[in-house]
Amino acid sequence: MRVKTSVTLPADSLASIDQVDSNRSAFVERASRAYLARMERIKRQNRDIEIIHRNAKRLNAEALDVLGYQRIP
Repeated sequence: MRVKTSVTLPADSLASIDQVDSNRSAFVERASRAYLARMERIKRQNRDIEIIHRNAKRLNAEALDVLGYQRIP
């Protein structure tokens, strides 16, 4: 379902949008979906980084242990 709304933009932004797409609504929809997807991706990445940082000491110890078993001539 679509909901009609009104957005106020600077004239130069609107001119740039018009150069890219004659359908302003479609452009704004695509742009907002892309932005929201990017924000969700960043949120997931930050959550993953936090998990890695929380477990870094243990993971590093495991990696060093594995390296200790490897013998390089």
